[in-house]
Amino acid sequence: MKRPGRMLNLTLSSVIKKPATESYPFVKSKKPAGYRGKLIFFPEKCIGCKLCMKDCPSGAIVINKIGDKKYEAVIELDKCIYCAQCVDSCVKKALEATADFELAAINKTDLKVTYKAEDEKPTENTGGQP
Repeated sequence: MKRPGRMLNLTLSSVIKKPATESYPFVKSKKPAGYRGKLIFFPEKCIGCKLCMKDCPSGAIVINKIGDKKYEAVIELDKCIYCAQCVDSCVKKALEATADFELAAINKTDLKVTYKAEDEKPTENTGGQP
């Protein structure tokens, strides 16, 4: 040990420094622009071309026709790899990636989100609960 003073100096300086880690989940971090989190679907913009389905490498999105020029999207968040390829391929910008990444669920059925054209809000499976 050639320089014990240097080791002591580093040890003492680390005691007074702020930690390099974040206080997550108590302090939420700011996400960068273009962050790819949970997908949302805008049914009023969808034209039913299904390019998003074709480009999805994991098969996590299904577009169903429910009426004349009305479509719904079923997104399986447990299958999604959050690559946002579907967002890039949508010509009408009917899909968008949000900054929401806290998607843990106890039941697998809670990770299946259906966006319907009538209510324009997601309907999440509740696993048989009212």
